[in-house]
Amino acid sequence: MVREFQDANMRMKYCRKPVVVAPHGMALGGGCEIVLHGNKVAACAESYIGMVEVGVGLVPGGGGVKELAFRAAELNPPKSASIKTGGTNSYQPMINRAFENIAMASVSTSGPEAVSLGFLRKNDTKIVTNRDQLIGEAKKMVLQTAPDFMPPVPPTIKALGAPGQAAIEVGIETMVWGKYISKHDAKIARKVAGILTGGGVTPGTDLTEQNLLDLEREAFLSLLGEQKTIDRIRHMLTTNKPLRN
Repeated sequence: MVREFQDANMRMKYCRKPVVVAPHGMALGGGCEIVLHGNKVAACAESYIGMVEVGVGLVPGGGGVKELAFRAAELNPPKSASIKTGGTNSYQPMINRAFENIAMASVSTSGPEAVSLGFLRKNDTKIVTNRDQLIGEAKKMVLQTAPDFMPPVPPTIKALGAPGQAAIEVGIETMVWGKYISKHDAKIARKVAGILTGGGVTPGTDLTEQNLLDLEREAFLSLLGEQKTIDRIRHMLTTNKPLRN
């Protein structure tokens, strides 16, 4: 089921026709991942977008972590201003931001804030203030894009690898020592860090989208076998409130 959701999102991303996603209200978890894979986005100004899976003891499994990793690489600073990691420009600061958004279950309170958090690309997004006009604006974007549309070329990124993951894990351990997060929170956070940095591979290794999707799926399924994750899911279903265990 997880693979099918990943494949559906990837088919949408590489569809031969432009797909415009039109979120409004809450687009959380899998809803956020669908938004991330649209070619363009017509977002209602009142949009609450974010990946909140950590609240039930899981990691995003539909391509959301992968998408934020590749978007972080797009924001790679100029060579003169960057740190060398494995012979490539380091985008560690942007990966750190993506990690924080996922591990802290950040949710935007508006369309513009979703852009600032990295859930929406500024150049591919139109913010619509009147919800009644949202679908109409999305249709206009489709018609404007369709004549010359070409599907995106599948990208690759250079893995930050074990050093990048270790840099994130320093922060995780600090939060555990300070009792800001539980040990199970830390386990989930390490899974997220592992996906974002390529799963401990040699720094500079070329990663495809499928590489990160495989890491997502592996992490998602491994956490499903954790009793504390099962307890979180059961608690959310019965009380509609997160369990911190």
